Amino acid sequence: MVAAQPEFGVVARFDAAAGVGTILVDDGSNIEFHCVALADGSRHTTEGRRVSFLRRLGPTGRSEAIGITER
Repeated sequence: MVAAQPEFGVVARFDAAAGVGTILVDDGSNIEFHCVALADGSRHTTEGRRVSFLRRLGPTGRSEAIGITER
């Protein structure tokens, strides 16, 4: 299930070799993402970038960010 409203945060960590990262959400929580979740298809981002995203329940049962766009 995908959340209907976008959330906002800052890329706190991104490991380009692994293609995974963490977003510090404005509410103080953290959410993980994979580079394929970047909406522009670039598969790369940098730490400190402000982003919006949707939250969904991933295949492991944990929340993950999808549809990530820079703000």
